Amino acid sequence: MALSDQPAAGGPEEEAEEETLVFRAALEAFGESAETRALLGRLWEVHGGGVAREVALERFRVIMDKYQEQPHLLDPHLEWMMNLLLDIVQDQTSPASLVHLAFKFLYIITKVRGYKTFLSLFPHEVADVEPVLDLVTDQNPKDHETWETRYMLLLWLSVTCLIPFDFSRLDGNLLTQPGQTRMSIMDRILQIAESYLIVSDKARDAAAVLMSRFITRPDVKRSKMAEFLDWSLCNLASSSFQTLQGVITMDGMLQALAQIFKHGKREDCLPYAATVLRCLDDCKLPESNQTLLRKLGVKLVQRLGLTFLKPKVAAWRYQRGCRSLATNLQLLAEGQSEQKPLIPTEDADEDDDVPEGVESVIEQLLVGLKDKDTVVRWSAAKGIGRMAGRLPKALADDVVGSVLDCFSFQETDKAWHGGCLALAELGRRGLLLPSRLVDVVAVILKALTYDEKRGSCSVGTNVRDAACYVCWAFARAYEPQELKPFVTAISSALVIAAVFDRDVNCRRAASAAFQENVGRQGTFPHGIDILTTADYFAVGNRTNCFLVISVYIAGFPEYTQPMIDHLVTMKINHWDGVIRELAVKALHNLTQRAPEYSATQVFPRLLSMTLSPDLHTRHGSILACAEVAYALYKLAAQENRPVTDHLDEQAVQGLKQIHQQLYDRQLYRGLGGELMRQAVCVLIEKLSLSKMPFQGDTIIDGWQWLINDTLRCLHLISSHSRQQIKDAAVSALATLCSEYYMKEPGEADPAIQEKLITQYLAELRSPEEMTRCGFSLALGALPGFLLKGRLQQVLAGLRAVTHTSPEDVNFPESRRDGLKAIARICQTVGVKAGAPDEAVCSENVSQIYSALLGCMNDYTRDSRGDVGGWVRKAAMTGLMDLTLLLARSQPELIEAHICERIMCCVAQQASEKIDRFRAHAISVFLTLLHFDSPPIPHVPHRGELEKLFPRSDVASVNWNAPSQAFSRITQLLGLPTYRYPVLLGLIVSLGGLTESTVRHSTQSLFEYMKGVQRDPQALGSFSGTLLQIWEDNLLNDRVSLPLLKTLDHVLTHGCFDIFTTEEDHPFAVKLLALCKKEIKNSKDVQKLLSAILVFCGMVQFPGNVRRSALLQLCLLLCHRFPLIRKTTASQVYETLLTYSEVVGADVLDEVVTVLSDTAWDAELAVVREQRNRLCDLLGVPRPQLVPQVTLSPTQHEAPVLP
Repeated sequence: MALSDQPAAGGPEEEAEEETLVFRAALEAFGESAETRALLGRLWEVHGGGVAREVALERFRVIMDKYQEQPHLLDPHLEWMMNLLLDIVQDQTSPASLVHLAFKFLYIITKVRGYKTFLSLFPHEVADVEPVLDLVTDQNPKDHETWETRYMLLLWLSVTCLIPFDFSRLDGNLLTQPGQTRMSIMDRILQIAESYLIVSDKARDAAAVLMSRFITRPDVKRSKMAEFLDWSLCNLASSSFQTLQGVITMDGMLQALAQIFKHGKREDCLPYAATVLRCLDDCKLPESNQTLLRKLGVKLVQRLGLTFLKPKVAAWRYQRGCRSLATNLQLLAEGQSEQKPLIPTEDADEDDDVPEGVESVIEQLLVGLKDKDTVVRWSAAKGIGRMAGRLPKALADDVVGSVLDCFSFQETDKAWHGGCLALAELGRRGLLLPSRLVDVVAVILKALTYDEKRGSCSVGTNVRDAACYVCWAFARAYEPQELKPFVTAISSALVIAAVFDRDVNCRRAASAAFQENVGRQGTFPHGIDILTTADYFAVGNRTNCFLVISVYIAGFPEYTQPMIDHLVTMKINHWDGVIRELAVKALHNLTQRAPEYSATQVFPRLLSMTLSPDLHTRHGSILACAEVAYALYKLAAQENRPVTDHLDEQAVQGLKQIHQQLYDRQLYRGLGGELMRQAVCVLIEKLSLSKMPFQGDTIIDGWQWLINDTLRCLHLISSHSRQQIKDAAVSALATLCSEYYMKEPGEADPAIQEKLITQYLAELRSPEEMTRCGFSLALGALPGFLLKGRLQQVLAGLRAVTHTSPEDVNFPESRRDGLKAIARICQTVGVKAGAPDEAVCSENVSQIYSALLGCMNDYTRDSRGDVGGWVRKAAMTGLMDLTLLLARSQPELIEAHICERIMCCVAQQASEKIDRFRAHAISVFLTLLHFDSPPIPHVPHRGELEKLFPRSDVASVNWNAPSQAFSRITQLLGLPTYRYPVLLGLIVSLGGLTESTVRHSTQSLFEYMKGVQRDPQALGSFSGTLLQIWEDNLLNDRVSLPLLKTLDHVLTHGCFDIFTTEEDHPFAVKLLALCKKEIKNSKDVQKLLSAILVFCGMVQFPGNVRRSALLQLCLLLCHRFPLIRKTTASQVYETLLTYSEVVGADVLDEVVTVLSDTAWDAELAVVREQRNRLCDLLGVPRPQLVPQVTLSPTQHEAPVLP
């Protein structure tokens, strides 16, 4: 049983703040009372059907569902709600549809509050029996729309069966006419109940309740109980759980039998119990795959067992005494002590014979504890608890022993879970005597850490959760002195589960159990202090538990060593890699709490585990060795001592041998080799940071070989772990070089420097992209003393990697990592005048900027999408870092044209379509603009920019959101320097596929154009920039396609209406020429469709531009693609109707008729004739067929202008 109603394991981690808000939203009263009363009062108006009826029903469901978790708030209002609805039912004038609607409302209330609370509110006078019975009789069991009516009527009838009068008194004279006998009320009810026990809807459940109340009546049981039991057992025996109808029938029979043996008197049911048990055994329900049948079978079995045994309270049970908090407080106020627990005494009836069927019942319940479904196990656990309470002490102890047998590692997780539930039930009922606690606590401690791997995941979450429930139940069941010997073990185990368990529901269950023990027992060490930190909400975040809360709890000595031991034993070898990594980080933190224990006890264990045959154990132990060694070094460094003061010679030698042992066993190969490489790279990094005394040792060469080989073989590593391994190798190289390759302070060993840099530069020319990535980052990670004297050579090699050539155009990741390396090297070497081979200076800064700026135009695409965006993002980051570096030290190196180009390139990216790249670009742009230590020199239009982007607004804007970003970026169009790049970016965004991006970029552009509509000079500058962008990107589909869509938008919305007053305006002439060039010989359907729209928009310009646009459209009317012909005809039709001045009124009707009536997807010969007719009507020359002399002679049309 979970202590919290949280999602199952594997669900997402929930934040504590969100949980707090949910719990604070708890309701205090039924707040919709007035609305509900009004809703019920309107049923007469809405019962006829239709929308009003459904709206009323749905609204009532919404109101009631709010109280699913707090149904008791409805109790004061149940009576008047029921009276309003039953008044409708009992009104003879109520139509059938209204009655059914009233019962639907009643069912909704019952669903929320539960039928048991609801039953007593039904009218149950003698006068109600026959009317209710008649209502039930009138129902159609096959009507699927009115099942709620039948369900509620059967429940109502079950209440009326409780009247204390013999049913025969209600029958009167059964002889209505000679030869005819009316059926008695008793027979009618029995017939109805039996008929509804085999239906497929929920009325079956109500029929079982009815039967249990009816058949156990004194007047009915004498004449009908045996008959009904015989009927139900015959149905059970003849039904099969292999068929749907069989399952339905068995379900009804089992429910009825279970209810009868629950509510009936023992002396009435005992004669039939053995027979029912035998029949149940013959049904073989445990073999069924129907969970509900198995659950009902277990429920019935336990009721039969309770029937066999006399109802009594076992005198031998453990009693804690008064457990009421109010009573205890009252006793304390009166100066009295709490009642002492009663001492278990021998049962006076120890010698009573146990009936024969009890053993079979207990055996079946023990089997039920191992069922595959939780509901069956939970029912069996409750049955075990109930049965044990009526057994003699010796037999009950045997039952406890059988339950403990479930906790064998030969058993499945299902048996462990069922065993935990049973132990909790036994403890809660006082049936688990203190003498058994030694055995029980031992298995519960194992269950708290139960985790068995199954394939790619594990099982055991439910076991650990149930074990927490056991601890919670024990806190309420036993006196503190009984649990005192186990306090240390239980408290440590619960703390460990609350902090280190993988699943959030288990952590919360452990926290709740710990809290219960602190409150009830009061013996847990530092309980209140721990609870304030590791409460129910705080343990919701796994990383916070491992890395923060654990450190605080480990500050209490009682918990430090158990927590460390648990991490070493259970977590660093966990199947989940995330848990292993969190565990070693937690071990690093806890080492500082117990350095001596970690160095002398934990470290040797970890070293021995590095050669384990289990991959996960090896991986976790190597990472743990690295983290523990580094933690010990930090402790030693605080006292200016070497790490060897904590680690003895044997431990140091063990660390040194890890790599060689793995290499000798060939454990760097295969899939397991990925984990080993990553772990040893982390080991190299941490041991280098720990300043291990390995200078000049051969192990350094081995480590260097591993790093080089890992970087060289990155393409062989699976993609999901490649980045992590690459980062680990690069970090390891940086620390290794810094610690072991420095000959003198600031000076490298020349031989090592020559070998390393030459080898790495050669690898940059590898045909494998991942190899280039790895060695690029490796060069970027080298310390400054290794780059000294070789900087120009290294930068040249990296610039070659970032250059896009036909051979490596599909290597975007290598270009990205090359840019990252260049930026990192610049930060490493710094700025120094006149030393181009040692630092950034005037001699090499322009080359660095050139490489970074050159990559701002990388728009490579492949199956992954815009992979060039990775390169552009890295280039923007590099530009920002380099510019800030220069601004801090030598701002004179930032030339005006370079700064302008940087700002323009970043502004273009800030207006493009991909949200995350746009947000990053804006961040870079604003960082450069607002940097003031000192300010970046030569920023174009700095004053205007600071007004457009004030510092106060920067943090409050979500630049990822198109609705907030584009409206601000578009304002840059008013600044001449930024107009071209920003407009270029906006064009790409406007022609994108994302609806929100297109909408907001279009809206922002129109807002700007609306502002310059009456300014011919500004509009002329804008139109000139637009044409220049197209001219520069002619036949570049990345720009030209969205540009055509942009032109369609602006022409359609009349943004250039000012130009239509002038015949053959230069803008229109050039626009037409560029459009013709763009689609010449094009087979791109999307481009042609967009061009059609642009040509149609250009018809509004008078003069030769209009004639040429119409001619181009006529050419497209005979295009080889039928889709183009049809679309052209449709768009021309709409255009001529929109711009009526294009064609004379005398020919407009004829033109429109030709366009609409011609089948433009017909043969070209037929279409051409109609097209030529259109040319004559429009006043444009007919296109002529021009022969082409090729290997396959064809003809194409060309315009012939007079």
